[in-house]
Amino acid sequence: MSRFDLLVREQLQTMDKLLFIQSELERCQELERELKDLQNKTEMQSLKEEIQKMKAELKEIQHTFERQTEEVITAYKHQETSLTTAL
Repeated sequence: MSRFDLLVREQLQTMDKLLFIQSELERCQELERELKDLQNKTEMQSLKEEIQKMKAELKEIQHTFERQTEEVITAYKHQETSLTTAL
């Protein structure tokens, strides 16, 4: 398997994580809205902390995804250059 293929595979796994965290974040934000309606401040504070944690994790995963995108592009260009040079 080429470096390009490995990088794409890794990036797809990262995208899965990113989508999962985004959906969990949306779920928690919906729960936060419901808890506000119920005026349950103790549980709401815990949920806010979880949301902040997920936002930080999401940001980290987004940075990883951006870095991987750059690596994929670089690997593709390298692979393309190697093929062109071989011809």
